[in-house]
Parts: sequence; C-alpha cells; structure tokens
Amino acid sequence: MIRLLFTIIAGVLLGGVVHLVSVLALPRIATQDAYSRLTPMTRENAVTALPLAEPNNAPMPFMDPAFAVAICRYDLTGGPLKLTVPVSQAYTSVSFYTRNEVAYYAINDRSAGRKVIELDLMTEEQHSALPEDEEITAADRLIIDSPTTTGLIVLKALAPEPGLMPQAQASLAASRCTLQTEPTPAKQPEPAPPAPAPAPAPRSKR
Repeated sequence: MIRLLFTIIAGVLLGGVVHLVSVLALPRIATQDAYSRLTPMTRENAVTALPLAEPNNAPMPFMDPAFAVAICRYDLTGGPLKLTVPVSQAYTSVSFYTRNEVAYYAINDRSAGRKVIELDLMTEEQHSALPEDEEITAADRLIIDSPTTTGLIVLKALAPEPGLMPQAQASLAASRCTLQTEPTPAKQPEPAPPAPAPAPAPRSKR
C-alpha cells in the first residue's frame, strides 16, 4: 500500500514537472510563433498595418475586431529605434514583446498624456553607451530598454463604432518606427577659459 502511494505521488510530481517544462519551453521551440507568422507580412523596422480581424482569418490570436492593429517588427542590431504613434480619438495603446513573445512594456494615450506617443527603443548596452548629456528625464524623452535585440511592437487604436474604423486606421498609418543609424554625438569637453591678455609694456622715459 505504501509503495503504491509513493508510486502515485512520484507520478504526479513527474507529470507536474514535465507540464511545467513544456509550458516554459513552448515559446522557444515553437516554429509558428507570432514573430514567425508575422515575418512574411511585415517589414523590419517599419510600421505595417494588419488586416481587420475576421472569425476564420486573423493574423494573430485573440484579435478584437473593434481595434485597428499595426506591427513594427524591430531589429536593434543597427542601432536604437525611434517610435512615434499619433493618438486616435478614442484609445491608443502600444505593447512591446521580445522575440519569444514575452511582454516587457506597454503604454497608452492616457499614461502618455500627449497627442503623440514618442519614445526611443534600445538595448541595455546601447542605453549605457549614451553620453551623459543624452540622459534626459523621462518627462522629456522616454527611453525603453529591450531585453532582446529583436521583437515586436503592437500598435492598437480603438474604433468605438464601425464607422470610426477608418480614422483609427489612419492614426496608425501615420505612425513611424525608424532606425537611428546615425551615431550619437559624444559629449564635447567644455572649452577652456581664454588666457588673460598680456600686460602692456612700460613706456620708456625720454
């Protein structure tokens, strides 16, 4: 009886471990993840509008037909990314995902408090390489650190009524997701104070 009980407990524990490992490993070993499915229909480091969600045909799972959706598939190998998203009349959100579909940041028009959501996306190494004079407060310049070099940015604009969908799509169409290829200028040293002018030579007495 005790041996049977130990066998059952061991089986339950082994099954739990296998299930947990499978769930954690699935995003890394899946061949048809969101990044792979969106690669043929999107451009790298550019905003691409997705078709409206339909019951039998949706580019991504759980797409809400009340939202216009656009994707920026980014690669930060060549430098940081500049993202600019005009805010729609109803609601606009921007979500960031790693290559393995792990969400690491999100922002919407209410938290941004502006008519345009504007931010810089870069790796931690690129952020640490910024000159000291480029370290501007988040109120002036929002900098997001990406855990991975590649990933996805999902832009959504709400259309409260079907007739407002063209306006929501237009706001996403005006969004920009561009690579900053120009190197960041290094901090310039402060100029040295000018040397004092030489004293005039004394006049000779005649």
